[in-house]
Order: sequence, then C-alpha cells, then structure tokens
Amino acid sequence: MTDARQQLIEYISAEAVFHGDFTLTSGKKATYYVDLRKVSLDHRVAPLIGQVMIDLIADVPDVVAVGGMTMGADPVAAAVLHQGAARGLSYDAFVVRKEPKDHGRGKQVEGPELAGKRVIVLEDTSTTGGSPLAAIEALKKVGAEIAGVAVVVDRNTGAREIIENAGYPYFAAIGLADLGLE
Repeated sequence: MTDARQQLIEYISAEAVFHGDFTLTSGKKATYYVDLRKVSLDHRVAPLIGQVMIDLIADVPDVVAVGGMTMGADPVAAAVLHQGAARGLSYDAFVVRKEPKDHGRGKQVEGPELAGKRVIVLEDTSTTGGSPLAAIEALKKVGAEIAGVAVVVDRNTGAREIIENAGYPYFAAIGLADLGLE
C-alpha cells in the first residue's frame, strides 16, 4: 500500500464516514454514509486523491482525460489533473452535466474536445453504478472512447458488477474493508 493511499484511508475514515440512519441514492437504507466531498475539497486530502487515482489508472493505456457526473466527480477529476501535471502527465479533465444546458452552446459534456479520445469516468463513491453509466451515455454522444470507470470508494453494493456487465473495466481505490466498514 502506498503512503498516499494509507493517508487517504485515514482521512476518509476520520472525516468522511458518518454513522446513523441514511437513505442512499438507490433508496436503500444504510447505517453509515461516506461523504467524500468532506475530504475531496480539502487542501490536505485532494492531492492524495489525485495521487491514488493516478496510481489506480496508471496501467490503462492512452487515457487523455478524466471526469464524470457533476458534482461528485468534479473534485476527483481536478485532483487527477493537478497531480498528473505535477508528475509530468497530461490528463485533462471534463465535467458531465445531468442534462444538456438550455442556453449557450447547449453542451452536456464540458471541457476539451473528446471525440475519438480515450477517457476514464470517475466517481467519488460508488453504490449503484448509475452515475458512471449516465456519464458514459453522454460521453458516447460526443464520440469519446470509454477506457474504464474508476472510483475512490466502492461501497460493495453491486456497482462493480453493473459496470463490468455493461462492458467497462472497473477500478476501485478503496473498499469498505479498508475503512473498517465491512
């Protein structure tokens, strides 16, 4: 385990895991909630997220951009972009809106031109796989080639299977066991 990954696990465990009764996006009930935005927007933790995610996708060839559905994927993509630049890598970032804009250029995918380019779809925490699949649909409309889906925390609730059954590689940096939640 890398030092950055261990530090990230410690920050998430200490500052982003909440215990109680929660309703997830899927409608399912849970006794804990992982709120990654509590740390993904933190100056101490964002660089760690970028480092860990770059290590996670390092072996995926020819990836030029990373991103996903706004809001959860946005800070993760920014962290990868900045930490990649610090390492001399050239990952661009993109944002996928839930719906195309109804003004301006009417775009649903914001950022660099992605037609014909290999991208990784990011997510902060993964429960159902719905957000990455929605992002993938929007990205396919602009001609991007999906190289895989990478998540910071996998809740082990079936997202991996859903993404892989849809035909995409799935990469998770941290699982519930890493956070002492399994």
